[in-house]
Amino acid sequence: MTTRLATAAVLLLALQTATASQAPSADRAANPGSLRQVIPGHYVFTTNNEGRLFNSGVIATSEGVVVFDALDSDAIARAERQAIAGVVRQPVRYLVSSVFHDPFSKGNTAYADVFKIGHDTYRAGLLDQMQRGRLPDDEQRARMPNATFRDRLTLHLGGKEIQILYFGSAHTKGDSILFVPQDRIAYMSEVFFNEEFPNMAGGYGVSWIRVLDAVKALDAEIFIPGHGPIPDDPKQTRAALDRMRQILVEARDGIQNEIARGASEDQAVAAVRLDQYAKLYAFAAQREVVLRRIYRELKGTLP
Repeated sequence: MTTRLATAAVLLLALQTATASQAPSADRAANPGSLRQVIPGHYVFTTNNEGRLFNSGVIATSEGVVVFDALDSDAIARAERQAIAGVVRQPVRYLVSSVFHDPFSKGNTAYADVFKIGHDTYRAGLLDQMQRGRLPDDEQRARMPNATFRDRLTLHLGGKEIQILYFGSAHTKGDSILFVPQDRIAYMSEVFFNEEFPNMAGGYGVSWIRVLDAVKALDAEIFIPGHGPIPDDPKQTRAALDRMRQILVEARDGIQNEIARGASEDQAVAAVRLDQYAKLYAFAAQREVVLRRIYRELKGTLP
């Protein structure tokens, strides 16, 4: 009993640390972010929280703009909209949200005039999070999507086909991918952590690998991460995506081998070190969380 309680305490501490690593800092409003063109018609608005990058996608068409993820405050979202207005003449028409966590959804309040879209499970997760936080009713209404979908939803805007896709659980149970076939670019939100150890406080590592494989099977050559830098040559993001996938594969394979040897959860976590990734951001906070969740996913005990 003592061992189980100690294990639970360690996991709880790791989860709290992981959550804190995504929490907005008090000085964010002083550094609202910057807008960068990736390729013609496609931009990324990036905020920097003490060296950690948070990315929001922007698709500009002749009939309006689609924003992908509103980031973590009304002030930052308004700064993004102001930056968009400075380079794009068309108004923001749609907000597509992937992750319900506050760092990617609190900015939804700045889009009261915009049609908001998210996956069915995104809506459920967002509502539960806000209700548990006892947020004011007006904030809850302002952040909720106007429409949800199950597998895919397609927007046709300014001559572009914009696909909103769901491939299964990854960082959360409701992550959306936004894909523009004409321009061969995919926006991935927190399904893609570039130059970071993946955060899996509520994620599903085995399923996550399948989601990454489905995204890689798209006819895309540029993959926009939710966290981390975008190379000067954005096509290099494919290699970066491969590197992140490899982290999850090594974690899965290592735990799978330990399960085959009859290892307990604690034994498996102790055996699979992943020290080759120790220099990545969040490794210390997330290594054990990732391994424990993958162990439980493989054993069929992860909710």
